[in-house]
Amino acid sequence: MTVKLVVVGGGSSYTPEIIEGIIRRHDSFPVTDIVLVDIEAGKEKLEIIGNLAQRMIEKSNKPINLSWTLDRREALKQADFVSTQIRVGGLAARSKDERIPLSHGFIGQETNGAGGIFKAFRTIPVLLDLAKDVHEICPNAWIINFTNPAGIVTEALLKHSPHKKVIGVCNIPYNMRHSTAEILDADPNDVLIEFIGMNHFVFGKKVYVNGIDRTKEVLEKLSGDLDYSPANIVNLGWSKTFIEATGLLPNPYHQYYFQTKEVLEKDVKAFKENGTRAEVVQNLETSLFNIYSNPSLYEKPKELEERGGAFYSDVACSLMDSIYNNKQDVQTVNTINNGAIPDLPEDAVIEVNCMITNNGPKPISVGALPHTVKGHIYQMKAFEELVIRASISGDYNDAYTAMVMNPLLANEKGSKVVLDELLEAHKSYLPQFKSRGN
Repeated sequence: MTVKLVVVGGGSSYTPEIIEGIIRRHDSFPVTDIVLVDIEAGKEKLEIIGNLAQRMIEKSNKPINLSWTLDRREALKQADFVSTQIRVGGLAARSKDERIPLSHGFIGQETNGAGGIFKAFRTIPVLLDLAKDVHEICPNAWIINFTNPAGIVTEALLKHSPHKKVIGVCNIPYNMRHSTAEILDADPNDVLIEFIGMNHFVFGKKVYVNGIDRTKEVLEKLSGDLDYSPANIVNLGWSKTFIEATGLLPNPYHQYYFQTKEVLEKDVKAFKENGTRAEVVQNLETSLFNIYSNPSLYEKPKELEERGGAFYSDVACSLMDSIYNNKQDVQTVNTINNGAIPDLPEDAVIEVNCMITNNGPKPISVGALPHTVKGHIYQMKAFEELVIRASISGDYNDAYTAMVMNPLLANEKGSKVVLDELLEAHKSYLPQFKSRGN
């Protein structure tokens, strides 16, 4: 029996992690074939990653056939799992997503605010095309989407593509669980956080360690100066008042929404001193690919952990392993609500704990939205729907509405200025937008 994994965006600097994750789980998840796929612009990086991945597999002595190609449709034949980790326009596009909003006094960030909106505008049509190919060529394959903004992209695919076997993953719940374990001096495997909300706007409702509720203890400790963020987000800490009033475990991205002024000041300072985060990552990527090119390297280098999305292989690979083996364990993924949060639409994509089966994720009911954040989550979900609508319609007014309704913009004149500049900056990646407005 064969198990085939296709990694779309195979030339990504993250790929060594997914290779490592497959190798480590091979006894339970016996992948026989891995195909790395990229586009012409990523050919050189794909070659470097392919050779490193081949060395990793050879060292492991696992019977895995590896290949890499620019022919996506050929790669998809007989695939069982399709992992997506693409960045339309590359880091140069990300830099524009960050620079342009910052130049007008708004937060510039790759998955939140104006930057996140435009990343979705560029990405959703591309992944809808991929999903169409998957449905035609390998209709039984699961798409495991790690491409950001993960929740928005996953909802777009589930609602607007013919392929319904789509699951979104993110490393933030993983980071929150591990950070919480560190706070409590516990084994991460013993920690269970009851998540409620959506991707990059999810809260921890309850924290359990070996079934014992330790939520109060975590919240008390969190209101100090603890570092509770991944590598790409500088921690600003949380006030005791905020933690006590909400009674919830925030995720690191909540800083953008509840500490907007402070984050903007920090980002402007960092921008002036070191450039955008994208430019910092470009330098890191150059260094990483130099390391990857070393023919004596046979493992994922420690330096990869400096990337903000590090450790996602433990999320993506654990998910595929559980689907393959029908483990029925609990993992946090982005999937259709189906009543798990009764306040939100049945077909909305949420980030929630699920039982993972060979038929996919089964959301675990988490109850009503906490009254302290209900309004914020309603607004964010409505905003996500506007982004999806604009991504597909290419209508200028739809795009403007998505911008002005985002809490990090929320300015009718400023939203238009930023929208127009970003439309012009990214026009080669936005063929659906024929009109540029008035």
